[in-house]
Amino acid sequence: MVKRRASKVFVFVLGLAPLVALLWRAYHDRLTANPIEYITHYTGDWTLRFIIFTLFITPLRKVLGQPGLIRYRRMIGLFAFFYACLHFLTYLVIDKFFDWKEILTDIGKRTYITVGFTGFVMLAALAVTSTAGWIRRLGGKRWQLLHRLIYLAVVAGVVHYYWSVKSDVRQPVFYGVLAALLLAYRWKIGTFARPRVSTPVVSRAPETVAR
Repeated sequence: MVKRRASKVFVFVLGLAPLVALLWRAYHDRLTANPIEYITHYTGDWTLRFIIFTLFITPLRKVLGQPGLIRYRRMIGLFAFFYACLHFLTYLVIDKFFDWKEILTDIGKRTYITVGFTGFVMLAALAVTSTAGWIRRLGGKRWQLLHRLIYLAVVAGVVHYYWSVKSDVRQPVFYGVLAALLLAYRWKIGTFARPRVSTPVVSRAPETVAR
């Protein structure tokens, strides 16, 4: 039990490392000539990375023969939502200063913002319903269906990233390839098939934000 808690603390610290690195760069005035753009891209990158880390858990636990890795999936998924919140707040507060008229104009002109916000809403739904209480309220079958939104969220994230860049699309394409491989793997093992009728154990908080 102590070893398990220590490993979760370690994963938690790793999850905070990107934020610490960002704060360190800000303190040392190393956010480039356009700090807002840097923070926006930085938090967006880490949102997408943590979503992909979440999807990597199932293949890793099968390949490595380590079923215990499942206990970290919920925390990693919540970190994806955490960095998505930072990404969204950077745009809403720092970039637009709550200028709703300009924000609505942006949404109308820039489709990638609409796609990104859609992905953010999906992550919010997954984060809110990631507790044992929500499994009981929704029932195991409906909960599993809801948490398959992670697949749509990663697609929305990749599309949002690809459409937002102006020239160099290597990174969004790289993430898109990773996401495609992971989704293909899920399809192969039958994750997209009809959800199991059995209800997950709810004696403690579930280990994942997404199936």
